Amino acid sequence: MALLLSLLTVLVVVSCGLSGALGCVLPQNHILLSRDNLVLLRQVRRISTLSCPKDTKDFRLPPAMVKGSQVQEAQAILVLHGMLQHISDLLLTEHASAAWNTTLLNQLRMGLYQQLEDLEPCLVRGMGEEGTALPSQEPTLAARRYFQSISLYLKERQYSDCAWEVVRVEIMKCFSSIITLQERFSNMDRDLQTP
Repeated sequence: MALLLSLLTVLVVVSCGLSGALGCVLPQNHILLSRDNLVLLRQVRRISTLSCPKDTKDFRLPPAMVKGSQVQEAQAILVLHGMLQHISDLLLTEHASAAWNTTLLNQLRMGLYQQLEDLEPCLVRGMGEEGTALPSQEPTLAARRYFQSISLYLKERQYSDCAWEVVRVEIMKCFSSIITLQERFSNMDRDLQTP
């Protein structure tokens, strides 16, 4: 969990505060969208993880996803965008539709889509300013492997309700950390702007 918080700290510093370097300011509703997504994830719950003791899995974010303060801002935006995209991809499968309430799932998908859209200008600016020097791909590859392990887990568990519940809880952890850090850095950003 500490590693997840470290990664998300880097991501949120870039996406919510310290945006001047990329010239990218996300809308105020970005935090609201994360909260809404978390609420929707709570609402799609169909079973308790307690009824799935054989299905528990610890999906740890690998250390390669973050290198402390060494992570470049454009790279952090790429990782955040990648994480949201991978979550969206997981939730766009027919298996997700079969596991959860379709109406709530569609609302969650729309929230993720809006967050991804909000990040698009940041990606374009970040790539433009980086020029031909691409940031290290290590964190984005680590994120891809992390989500591939989640996909593989679902497949190995044959997309069972228990497997989806474990994945739902994992995604909720990500959103909870994102929200906490977004709020913290949003407050810091306001403090920096106050004369």
